[in-house]
Amino acid sequence: MTLTRINPPDLFDSTQYGFSQVVVAEGRRTVYCSGQVAWDAAEDIGAPDDLGEQARRALRNVERAVAAAGGSLRDVATLRIYIAGDHIRHTRAVREALLAAFPPDAQPYSVDQYSVDQYSVPH
Repeated sequence: MTLTRINPPDLFDSTQYGFSQVVVAEGRRTVYCSGQVAWDAAEDIGAPDDLGEQARRALRNVERAVAAAGGSLRDVATLRIYIAGDHIRHTRAVREALLAAFPPDAQPYSVDQYSVDQYSVPH
């Protein structure tokens, strides 16, 4: 699949926030990933109180998941991010992680952030 990113000059500069205004996808294959959190293979979150580190770890997991399907972060069209509790007030670290993971010419068209009270963890 080929993704073309468009950031019209008459819209605000979304690339500074880590996403593109428009992404045109051409091709036949679509891959959906879910549940990419900061856990490693042993379900260790690494840094439970560091939102930036959790975002970086989660994005590395997104990269691994997409690679398993034959793609790369350049192929990601959209992200949905859930942030628990009061961390939603501190999303600068998430923004920095997104900017580090996605260069300006390969940013997703949408990065939606949602606040949730807590996560459900399977037992």
